[in-house]
Amino acid sequence: MGLSTKRDGLLYVPKNYQASRPAPLVVMLHGAGGDARGGLTPFQNLADATGLILLAPASRRQTWDVLVGGYGPDIALIDQALAQTFSRYAVDPTKIAIAGFSDGASYALSVGITNGDLFSHVIAFSPGFMAPASQVGEPRLFISHGTGDSVLPIDVCSRKIVPQVQRAGYDVVYREFDGPHTIPRAIADSALDWFTT
Repeated sequence: MGLSTKRDGLLYVPKNYQASRPAPLVVMLHGAGGDARGGLTPFQNLADATGLILLAPASRRQTWDVLVGGYGPDIALIDQALAQTFSRYAVDPTKIAIAGFSDGASYALSVGITNGDLFSHVIAFSPGFMAPASQVGEPRLFISHGTGDSVLPIDVCSRKIVPQVQRAGYDVVYREFDGPHTIPRAIADSALDWFTT
């Protein structure tokens, strides 16, 4: 995207994109130690079939800023990336999601709840926690987690997060699966079906 000389973001535009038909957009956030290419992975093979624009920024450091001291440079980069995307492509304002895996899922929940007036949907694959700066709007939430996750154990992560967001009044779809710290294809498909319908 030309936003940074190192750890730049990536934008994937589906083959069937037409400016006359605003497309759904998903901001994809990688896990700790990952990069923009890794951020795209869960949905890239599905983007053409569903007409999704995928925006994958890269964190400035090993992981997202709120995990290492507070919101700052990563939010600024995401703002820049969104501004560039909105200026170049027609995006459906009712279908803008923020999604992530692991640390990226924690960040997606935090940023999505803080900016629920922009993000209609939040997709969190195996989040560890959430730290929204405030609650704005009412984004719909999709959360998944593996029962055999040894990196971010389900009992202290999603099984605590989900009741919290439900008590706060959010519309939540929650999927547990038999598996480790990963995103099974069926879970990615389920999340996209939920977002696009």
